[in-house]
Amino acid sequence: MTAATAVVPGAAVLRRPVAVRTAWLLAGLAVILVLCVLSVSFGVKAVSFDDIVAALSGHDDTVAQAAIIKRIPRTVLALLVGAALALAGATMQAVTRNPIADPGILGVSGGASLAVVIGMAFAGITGAYGQMALAIAGAAIAAVFVYTVGSLGRGGATPLKLALAGAATSAAFASLVSAVMLPRVDLLQSFQSWQIGGVGGAEWPRIAVTAPVLAVGALICIVSARGMNSLALGDDMAAGLGEHVSRTRLVSALGAVILAGAATAIAGPIGFVGLVVPHVCRMLAGTDHRWLLPLSALAGASLLLASDIIGRVVAPSSEEIQVGIVTAVLGAPFFIWIVRRQKVREL
Repeated sequence: MTAATAVVPGAAVLRRPVAVRTAWLLAGLAVILVLCVLSVSFGVKAVSFDDIVAALSGHDDTVAQAAIIKRIPRTVLALLVGAALALAGATMQAVTRNPIADPGILGVSGGASLAVVIGMAFAGITGAYGQMALAIAGAAIAAVFVYTVGSLGRGGATPLKLALAGAATSAAFASLVSAVMLPRVDLLQSFQSWQIGGVGGAEWPRIAVTAPVLAVGALICIVSARGMNSLALGDDMAAGLGEHVSRTRLVSALGAVILAGAATAIAGPIGFVGLVVPHVCRMLAGTDHRWLLPLSALAGASLLLASDIIGRVVAPSSEEIQVGIVTAVLGAPFFIWIVRRQKVREL
């Protein structure tokens, strides 16, 4: 069995030819282009394709142009956050060999949220740089804590123990967040919108700050793809192939933590993207992480952007449905299906 073979029992069947994988990548790019047009078109005021072309060419000064200009950063933010969460989820699943690993399920997003809330409440940190640094630090602490707790006892860090540790940690973090914010009415309203998870408040300055950090996290994960393939064979076999297991696991986890923390800082804790997308991509293109990670990024960007569009179409008003609610509605049934189908076995 080579590193390119799948990481689940009997998964050699999931291998795909290069032409098929390339076709899925091109299809992902095409879907993103279509969704970008739809994202700019739908909202409180519908905009036609002709209006989009006119506005982008500078030949239209109407209300349609104002709407388009406002929706473009929102579209870009949805693409960035969706890609980041999907990459983080795929990497966490590879590092822990846990089929239900996800920034939300493992408590990483919860740790990032708690760190940001503490910074807002006690230190008045509201700037993009400060909140992102806090979120990444909180995500890292949560990841180490959950992995340590899940590793206790016989058998080490099994998928079931990691999932239980992550669920308990997430619940504890949520309670602490509520305890910190409830007495602070002045911050509560703005925080509640962020806590649900959304991209409606996208602004170019914050995107400009966050995008380079997300790029660094993504680069770390992509560069570690070959090592993730080795980890899929088991620690002993990976070491036998010359892989430095601990270093590969640590570096890959660092990339995932950076992605999850930065995405949470700018858009709030959005769940299930990192869980759903990697599983779907494995079924489409196999489990070689050199292909899986780029495809997951494209699919994650598409899923979050599509969820944002759905939230605007279902409630076409100022009280639109936040993207975090839409992803939860779509992801929860998928999570139940994964648990029932795979019995929470290792990857």
